[in-house]
Amino acid sequence: MYYTKKLNKYLYMKKYKFLRISKTKKLRYIHNYCSKKLYVIFLPGFMSDIEGKKPQSFLRFALKQKIGFLTFEYSGHGKSSGKFTLGNISTWTKETSFMIKKFVKKNYFILIGSSMGAWIALNQFKNFGKQIKGFVGIGSAPEFLTRLMWNKFPKKLKKQLTSTGICQIESGKYKYPISYQLIKDGRKNKIFFKKFKHKIHLTMFHGKKDEVVPVIFSKKILRIFKRAKKKLIIIKKGDHSLSSVRSLKMIQNELKRIVKNIS
Repeated sequence: MYYTKKLNKYLYMKKYKFLRISKTKKLRYIHNYCSKKLYVIFLPGFMSDIEGKKPQSFLRFALKQKIGFLTFEYSGHGKSSGKFTLGNISTWTKETSFMIKKFVKKNYFILIGSSMGAWIALNQFKNFGKQIKGFVGIGSAPEFLTRLMWNKFPKKLKKQLTSTGICQIESGKYKYPISYQLIKDGRKNKIFFKKFKHKIHLTMFHGKKDEVVPVIFSKKILRIFKRAKKKLIIIKKGDHSLSSVRSLKMIQNELKRIVKNIS
């Protein structure tokens, strides 16, 4: 009961803050400092915010484990400033690097990437390879802009996108704008041809009922890490989000194992 009250008070008092990273851009974030010199960093997915079940769950996990925590909304996402159609993988990767340098500094950390967030996470190994001790992917979707969008667009949609620079995409009950510059930038951020030699704890979670991203994407990530302690966990009743109580409990248990092995 005491822990729950303390957590709820923390969430109410310190939850969301904004950091201005340029004259025209500020990002909404959650940060919890801890003296253990180990952080969990959660990177959200495409058009996601930090008010959902996953970031809240991982914040609770970090508080309980007494380790640091950081999550934020990329520009054009959630309540961060910026226009979504002007953003891209390169921009959001740079913003992530900036936030890590600002808050995590030289401390070790475990990356958690959800969907597109896994792509952004993989791009961090270039700058923070020695600090990254673990990587957990949730419905990971590197290169989805080409493999799951552009390659499957009908010719009419491709023509519209290349001529106007932007078009509206419908996915289930959602409708959102896609810019051609976003697609082109995605091609500059290919990841599956690379080879990572980092000795980290690597776990990919994927829902068996994921209708958005095929499990092959998680398997491909495991293949490009040659020296990692890696595993693939398929959640039988899991969808793409893996936000159910059961799914989040499984992810937290794996995080606990990783934290224990690197502490």
